[in-house]
Amino acid sequence: EILSAPSRMARLGGSWPAPIRWATACAVTVATVYAAVTYFRKERWFFEKEILWPGQKFGIKMAGPMLVDTKTKYQHLQVFDSETYGRVLVLDGAIQITERDEFAYQEMITHLPMFSHPNPVSVLIVGGGDGGVLREVVKHPKVKRIVWCEIDEGVVEYSKKYFAHSTATANNDPRMELHIVDAAKFVKDEAAAGRKFDVIIVDSSDPVGPAETLYTADFYRDMQRGLNPGGVISTQGECIWLHLNIIGRVLSECSKLFTQVNYAYTTIPTYPSGQIGFILASNGTNTGTVLGKAVREPSDDVQAQMRYYSPAIHEAAFVLPQFAEAVIGPHRKIVN
Repeated sequence: EILSAPSRMARLGGSWPAPIRWATACAVTVATVYAAVTYFRKERWFFEKEILWPGQKFGIKMAGPMLVDTKTKYQHLQVFDSETYGRVLVLDGAIQITERDEFAYQEMITHLPMFSHPNPVSVLIVGGGDGGVLREVVKHPKVKRIVWCEIDEGVVEYSKKYFAHSTATANNDPRMELHIVDAAKFVKDEAAAGRKFDVIIVDSSDPVGPAETLYTADFYRDMQRGLNPGGVISTQGECIWLHLNIIGRVLSECSKLFTQVNYAYTTIPTYPSGQIGFILASNGTNTGTVLGKAVREPSDDVQAQMRYYSPAIHEAAFVLPQFAEAVIGPHRKIVN
């Protein structure tokens, strides 16, 4: 349609003198060819939707067209390659992982609770369909049982196909059993049946859509019932720059249920405001579990696999800027 413009213009100017028609057609041809070249060379950018962070959105320059753009049973799922952040997974318009920086999140949400516990043997993963948390949990050789509960099978399957060499590397670990179910109901039923865990990790998306039930007081109560003495929960804890009121509200509920409650954070460029936090809580006293520091040292082999976590960063992650500490500090329950 763009390239046919000169011939249309020439026909429209049929009553004009021939030199004017010729000059006009040439000018229009140059303009339309330039417009066409500019159109096809136009840079492709992906920008997030403003979901829980109105007034700002993060953009990534794409290296090509969308590899996946589909609706799963629960969410809009997209996958594309970027020019500087590797492959990217997007759910409902929000970036979930990029290959360049996902380790900063996956390692911290996993190893903060795992190394706070003296001997975790059984682990429940809620969400985390991209497989990154599972990849980190299997680095702990003494873990005997890993239960993975994810509501959206589509996220698991597309991640296995498109992130097989980054996050979805441990999906065939023999210690793992996968359940495609509603996590809130699953945790409630497991607790009622007396099947408990040493560590529960909730790698959920933001509190909208299918993850909404994972931010309720009832869900935290069911997790508390589902922990062994000294057990630890670690949940995605939103951003102190954007969601401090939500964080304070959830910590307030946790402080009513758990004997230890704490909050840490990590830095990650492609999450809103470049930062995301973790809510950690534990049952019991004198169990050897301490949330604010590593009570076990990673082996040299395991530490060599880490790109973000270390015992030093574990302890430092709980130190917050004063504006956040003013809201979060009153809800901390710390055992030294």
